[in-house]
Amino acid sequence: MSTPPSDPMRVFDRHLHRLRRDRAAATVGQVAPVLEVAAERLLDRLDDLTRRFTRALDIGGRGVVAPLLRARGIPFVVSMDLSARMAALSGMPALAGDEEWLPFAPESFDLVVASLSLHWVNDLPGALVQIRRALRPDGLFLASLPGLGTLQELREALASAETELRGGLSPRISPFPELRDLAGLLQRAGFALPVADGEALPLAYRTPMALFRDLRAAGEGNAVLARDARIPPRALLPMAAGRLAEEGGAVPVTLRLLMMTGWAPHESQSKPARPGSANARLADALGTEERSAGEKPGGG
Repeated sequence: MSTPPSDPMRVFDRHLHRLRRDRAAATVGQVAPVLEVAAERLLDRLDDLTRRFTRALDIGGRGVVAPLLRARGIPFVVSMDLSARMAALSGMPALAGDEEWLPFAPESFDLVVASLSLHWVNDLPGALVQIRRALRPDGLFLASLPGLGTLQELREALASAETELRGGLSPRISPFPELRDLAGLLQRAGFALPVADGEALPLAYRTPMALFRDLRAAGEGNAVLARDARIPPRALLPMAAGRLAEEGGAVPVTLRLLMMTGWAPHESQSKPARPGSANARLADALGTEERSAGEKPGGG
């Protein structure tokens, strides 16, 4: 019997990821300060708006995002997580749901927030389409994801240690997106006025093992389908830890936050002008002389 071809869209083991979030519901409070800083940086974008929101969806906020939304005066906030236990940390109403199969009717919310929760989704473009459909016209979507370069120090230490111990390496940290891809994904999903930007959140740990404990506490264990199913060598983590620590034992860690902002289309939103519709010349506005392509100064 032949093995069925693998689905190239399936990068992550979603069942394993749910189990890890179930377990992490009891420990995620250990990393709440980091989650809160990341969420505040994302929600700062709300403070620049005069628009007021009344129905918000918090996707995967791990008990941090929903209280921050309520504190901003949003009267109705629903929290959804792949894990029912994790969703319950945000207070009611809360439900277990899959980001890849949103259980909401079209136009259910005027604000959707996903803070550090979409990086374990196999079909991110499809998830974005569903989020846009769940938004009312002129509704806002805010999301942050860890971007390329996040945990690079840990990635390199693990790779070096595993290569030495086994003569090769396997995926041990989730692949992260690049900033340049995100605005295009929003546009493809049907969002208006898409914006993507990034910023670094530098962290430092007293010991490498404290970093490993926090990753487990947050439910961020390796759920890549291509991971090595064998038990890691006993020396792997101690060896990687030794290579992570700087002189004095401090462990630098970079969390690169990629932020996405997009609006559900509405007729009131500004739109780019139609090509050729300008009624003033750019050269006049800049006080320069207009020349055709290839023409040199002086008419040569």
